[in-house]
Amino acid sequence: MARAADGTGVVHLVAEADGELAGWGCCGPYRGEGGTADGGEVYALYVRPERIGTGVGRVLMDALVARAESEGRPALLLWVLKGNRRARRFYEKAGFAPDGAEELFEAGGVMVPEVRYRRRLSAAEAAADRRG
Repeated sequence: MARAADGTGVVHLVAEADGELAGWGCCGPYRGEGGTADGGEVYALYVRPERIGTGVGRVLMDALVARAESEGRPALLLWVLKGNRRARRFYEKAGFAPDGAEELFEAGGVMVPEVRYRRRLSAAEAAADRRG
């Protein structure tokens, strides 16, 4: 897995398998409203169609979560198309849950509904434990 940061706190992760690009993930500071000021966001997570179900997505997500935890972020958020059941199951298995926020997103001139997911991070839980 290769990592690159662009100076804005945004991190790009690339997964390779058998010498080929297998997937890409990107995270950084949360960009929207309704999140925590110090929360993170998964901007993108893509896996080549022939690699779906092989664990590439899970490895990328684990690395994105670990990165956000290492930065001390209390939560990680992401947006997913409301009708994308496969992706929503993937995120739920990764510990994310819908937090009630929804909005429309323009894709190719069509407005599609998105749902926001949130995952509390262990760094936040550890800090809460220390505070008592």
